[in-house]
Amino acid sequence: MSGTEQLISVDSHYQCTVEALKERVPSRFHDEIDKTNRLVEAPKRAAMHRRGTALLNLASYLHEAARHPGYHDPAARLRAMDEDGVDVEILFSDLSSFRIFYRMVDGWKETARAFNDFSAEFAAADPDRLLVAYQLPLREIDHAVAEFERLVGDHHARTFHLPTRPSSCGLPEYFDPRYDPLWARMQEAGIPVCIHLGVEDETWEIASRDPTPQLAVFTSQQAMRLAEQLAMLLLSGLFERFPELKFVLVEPGLHWVPGYLASLDRMTTHGYEFPAIKEAPSAYFHRNIWLTFMDDQRGVRDRHELGVDRLMWSTDFPHPACTWPNSRKVVAELMRDVPDDEAHAMVYGNARRVFGI
Repeated sequence: MSGTEQLISVDSHYQCTVEALKERVPSRFHDEIDKTNRLVEAPKRAAMHRRGTALLNLASYLHEAARHPGYHDPAARLRAMDEDGVDVEILFSDLSSFRIFYRMVDGWKETARAFNDFSAEFAAADPDRLLVAYQLPLREIDHAVAEFERLVGDHHARTFHLPTRPSSCGLPEYFDPRYDPLWARMQEAGIPVCIHLGVEDETWEIASRDPTPQLAVFTSQQAMRLAEQLAMLLLSGLFERFPELKFVLVEPGLHWVPGYLASLDRMTTHGYEFPAIKEAPSAYFHRNIWLTFMDDQRGVRDRHELGVDRLMWSTDFPHPACTWPNSRKVVAELMRDVPDDEAHAMVYGNARRVFGI
């Protein structure tokens, strides 16, 4: 099928460890990194203790990708992409380093830089194919802007991964004017913000009650929790102030989004006041928001409700839901009844346009 001859995955993963951060910062910050990482891990460990089970990691799942060296070795990663027929990947770290350095008293700037430098080293194996979503420290916006400029200038950064909920990092919501200098610069540069599905501390309580071996109940909840951030973006007036700012919601699942947008639109005509916006929430969605998807037949079927130009395919390598090493076969089946131009847009063209590839 000609519409799927080229593939860009807009959600794939690579490994960065706490030890890799420590290797790149002065030793006087090592104890602080370890201490804050223990704080980050505490809700997960408490939930597993209540379950009476060991901590899960990628090796806990049955998918062969979970043990592939391409997770941590960029040369092996490029071979895995070739095997899978994927041209380019947007890469997210499974270590949310912003959850570490926002808690640090000393050394947070150095730790944030260490994460980004490690990520740039991974991408250096082929910077045209391995496109890292760098992470910005948002505690001081002037510093965040300076780090943005460094990464764009030195490493040709194409996107930035920011916290799913800034409040979970002790920060105001993204519509707060404190972020305006960063949004202005990102809008000017045409660089999108990525908000990836993430696990918030309070959701580990669900994990403690989950009866399934690999936490399927717990895992199934995370995508729909992006609804909170979607509403914050659409109802707050942020896109009135920055009409060309681009946000990508990564790994949201598509099935719930059309109904949720309809419910937000309905609220604007049924007694709720939204003084910060001038258009229906869905109008801002169709201008400023993009979504990723994987092997999502229902989402592809309903693509016109969301807009073909809003959707971007991904493998999620090497997570349990990933399509490696059969992505071309999966995509061909997924797009079997889709016109070539629409299929091409969703698996390649939209990503190339949004990320400036």
